[in-house]
Amino acid sequence: MADMQTLHASFAAKIDAVLNALEMEGQLPSGTDRSNVTVEPPRDPSHGDLATNAAMVLAKQAKTNPRALAELIVDHLTREPDIVEASIAGPGFINLRLADTAWLRELSAIAAMGADYGRSAMGGGQKVNVEYVSANPTGPMHMGHCRGAVVGDALAGLLEFSGHEVIREYYVNDAGGQVDVLARSAHLRYREALGEDIGEIPEGLYPGEYLKPVGKTLAAEFGGKYAAAPEGEWLVLFRQKAVAAMMDMIRADLALLGINHDTFASEAELQAAGKPEDAEKWLREHGFVYDGVLEAPKGKAPPEDWEPVELPLFRSTRFGDDQDRPIKKSNGAWTYFGADLAYHLQKAEKADALIDIWGADHAGTVKRIKAAVAALSEGQGQPIPFDVKLVQMVNLMRDGEPVKMSKRSGTFVTLADVVEEVGKDVVRFTMLTRKPEAQMEFDFAKVVEASKDNPVFYLQYAHARIRSTLRKAGVEPSDAHLGRLGADELALVREAAQFPRIVEAAARAREPHRIAFFLGDLAAAFHSYWNAGNDDPAKRIIQEGDAELTGARLFVASQIGQVIRNGLGILGVEAVEEM
Repeated sequence: MADMQTLHASFAAKIDAVLNALEMEGQLPSGTDRSNVTVEPPRDPSHGDLATNAAMVLAKQAKTNPRALAELIVDHLTREPDIVEASIAGPGFINLRLADTAWLRELSAIAAMGADYGRSAMGGGQKVNVEYVSANPTGPMHMGHCRGAVVGDALAGLLEFSGHEVIREYYVNDAGGQVDVLARSAHLRYREALGEDIGEIPEGLYPGEYLKPVGKTLAAEFGGKYAAAPEGEWLVLFRQKAVAAMMDMIRADLALLGINHDTFASEAELQAAGKPEDAEKWLREHGFVYDGVLEAPKGKAPPEDWEPVELPLFRSTRFGDDQDRPIKKSNGAWTYFGADLAYHLQKAEKADALIDIWGADHAGTVKRIKAAVAALSEGQGQPIPFDVKLVQMVNLMRDGEPVKMSKRSGTFVTLADVVEEVGKDVVRFTMLTRKPEAQMEFDFAKVVEASKDNPVFYLQYAHARIRSTLRKAGVEPSDAHLGRLGADELALVREAAQFPRIVEAAARAREPHRIAFFLGDLAAAFHSYWNAGNDDPAKRIIQEGDAELTGARLFVASQIGQVIRNGLGILGVEAVEEM
C-alpha cells in the first residue's frame, strides 16, 4: 500500500512526463536540469488547486521566454482528464484546477494507505545521526532541556517517516570539571548518609536533594571506606558512580516524554580511547592543523599576564570562521572545541549526515564546528551534510506570572514534575507550536485550557470529535457514494492532501514544527466544517434517513482522523479517542 502514489506526487510525475515529451519534440534540450521545478498549491487558492513554476525555471535552458514555454506545457496538460483547467498567470506560472474525481481518489488513497499515508522514500535510506539533549550529567532533566529534547526527537521521527535511517544520539559530557564537582557533591552526601552532619552545602558544590539517594547507595556499597580518605582515592570512582546514577535519572526523565536514544556517547570514553589524538593526527596529515600563536584578544588591551603561546590551531578561517581555533590548551588538555571536533569525526564514521540540536546559548560555537565538519568533508573527499538547529529557552509561566528557577539554590522545575502535571502529549506538542528559534512561553494554565486558543486541545478535540461521531453514527463509513459529497467535503480533502508534500518539505528543511502547523490548520478546517452543521442541519455529518450521504461524510471524517493520527505519530504524540 505504501508505494501508492499520492496526488501531489502524481501531478509532479505528470509535469515530468510533459517535460519528457517536450524534450522528445525538441522544444526542450535533452537532459534539461529540472531540479528547481516545483508543483505545489498556489498561494492564493482562488487561482486553482496546483501551480508549477516549470516554464519560469526552464525557459532559459529552452532559449525561449517563460510564457511561450508555458503555452507548450499547458497544451499537453489540458489533455489530462484530471485537469479541468490549465491557465498561465503573470510572467509564466501555470495554475491547474483539478477535477473532483482527483480529490476523491486521494480520499480513497488515504484509506488504502492508512498509517502509511504521507510516508516517503525521499531519504533513500540515508543514515542520519541526530544528536540532541546532551545535558550535562549533573542532575535531573529540567525544563531548560525540554524543548531541544522534543525538537530533536520529533525531527528523528520525521526523518524516519521520510525514508531516512536515524541514529538518535546523546553525548554525555562526562570529562569536564563539572563531573568532578558532581563527584565531590556525591561524596558529601555519602558522608551524610553515613551519619555525619554536613551542615550547609559549601559554595561551588551541587546542593540538590537529588544527590541524597546517590549518597545512600554509595554508603551501602562502600561503608565508611572513603569517608575520611583523601580525594585522590575516591574521586574517579565516585565520578563514575555519580555520572551513572545521573544518567539513569536522565534516561527515566526522558522516557516520561517518550524519548529513547539509540546510543549514548561518552566524552570520557572518547578521550580514553585516544580519539582526540587520532583526530589531531588526521587533521595534521590533511593540513588542517598547524602549530601557531593565537592573536591577542581583540578590541581591548590584552591582560597583563597574557603572553603568546604556541598551540595546535585548526584552520577554521579556511571555512569562513573569523580566526583559527586552538584544539588544545597550554597545559596540554583538550579544549571543548578539540574534544567536539574528535566527537564529530567519530559520528561521521558511522553516518551519512549529521544534525546537532543545541541551545541558543551555543550560537557562538556553530561557525567553528561547521568549519570542522567541512574540513572532515574535504579530507574525506565527499561532503558530510551537517546542520545545527538552535533552540531558544522556554519561559515558564503560571497564570501569567514567571515561574522562578534557581539552580544555585538547588530548586528548579524538573521535567518530571511538568509531565506529571500536564501530561506528555501536552508538553511535546506545545514545544512544537512555535519555530524552535523563536522565544516561547509555557503557561501551565493555558496549555491545559479547553479552548480553541490552546492548539493542543484544539487538535486533540478534532480527533476526539471524529472518533465520537464514528461511534455514535450507527452507520459505517463508506466510499460507495462519494459522488454525493459536496464542496465542503472536497475542501477538507484538499487540506488533508497537503500532508505528503508537507512531510517531504519539513524533512528537507529539518523542521518538524511544520507538521504541527499543518495539523493545526487541518483541525481548524475540520472544526469549521463541523460548526457549519450547527447552523445548517443539512450540513451535519449524520443525516437521519440518508445512510448513503452519512456513510460518505463519515468516510471523509475518518480519513481526516487518519491524517491527524499520522501527523501526531511523527511528533510522538498520541491521538486521543475521547475528551
